[in-house]
Amino acid sequence: MSRVYNFSAGPAVLPEEVLKEAAEEMLDYKGTGMSVMEMSHRSKAFQDIIDEAEQDIRDLMNIPDNYKVLFLQGGASQQFAMIPMNLKKNGVADYIVTGQWAKKAYQEAGKYIKANKVASSEDKTFSYIPDCSDLPISEDADYVYICENNTIYGTKYKTLPNTKGKVLVSDVSSCFLSEPIDVSKYGIVYGGVQKNVGPAGLVISIIREDLIPTEELPEVPTMLQFKTHADAGSLYNTPNTYAIYICGKVFKWLKKQGGLEAMKARNEEKAKILYDFLDESKLFKGTVAKEDRSLMNVPFVTGDKDLDAKFVAEATAAGLVNLKGHRTVGGMRASIYNAMPIEGVKALVEFMKDFEAKNA
Repeated sequence: MSRVYNFSAGPAVLPEEVLKEAAEEMLDYKGTGMSVMEMSHRSKAFQDIIDEAEQDIRDLMNIPDNYKVLFLQGGASQQFAMIPMNLKKNGVADYIVTGQWAKKAYQEAGKYIKANKVASSEDKTFSYIPDCSDLPISEDADYVYICENNTIYGTKYKTLPNTKGKVLVSDVSSCFLSEPIDVSKYGIVYGGVQKNVGPAGLVISIIREDLIPTEELPEVPTMLQFKTHADAGSLYNTPNTYAIYICGKVFKWLKKQGGLEAMKARNEEKAKILYDFLDESKLFKGTVAKEDRSLMNVPFVTGDKDLDAKFVAEATAAGLVNLKGHRTVGGMRASIYNAMPIEGVKALVEFMKDFEAKNA
């Protein structure tokens, strides 16, 4: 069976080159006589892997020296609790709710602190990003929280919110490394890697050092303290060694592609092909306000549930897989992450044209 074009939102497509390299090293990593899967996280070979991965992501993102890079477990969802637990000084934080994951983060934070919803786009099924230029930011807010790219709803912040001097925390899971960002504008920027960077089971958190508590927090579980992992260089306990290894390979692949400026240009080109077709189509339509469209996740509908289901089934048979939309939106969604080749997007648009001709 040949490879399909995988439009899954996550776990998602990875660069073929990376998968082939990993396959070649599966039984013997660099003459160690074993797989990285079998290797002690305390070994020199693995220490080199994690050190190199950290250096490469620092290079790619121009991460300032006063930020720690932590390779953590528990996915982005565990950060929903970890962030309020570790950043709690006044016990207040402001949340901008632009999708399901921001909403879940807001609800989770409410268990530990006073979480304020200062803006939301839930009134229109999260199909836009609210104006964040002058929000009622709480004077005593420990931080302001956003989810920068909304995987389910296909929206993306084009301008960061005006936090009025408060620390900005951003979940970038589904736009991680898809374009350059200025890390210094954030207190914490983190992402689950299973969408745009690597295999599931790892979250990378980039944290400004002054936000990491200097003393142990007696009421917070040891494993949920930033300090625990920062002090131990992400090796306090056995980390997700294989995911770190694959992410390291993806970082090298990204460097080889020309870095994040090159990826942004490529991602804009891919997204334009799909959005241009949706804007002209009589059958398919996008569900997101044009100015807030994501480059990574593109939801669309025909307006007819049965036709949507027929489209997904026929696309799957044609080797265009995982196009079914999230259950909260319905319709279809094409996730076109870094590793999705432009040929995949072109093949999808050709298929959509053909489907429209037969079903309009």
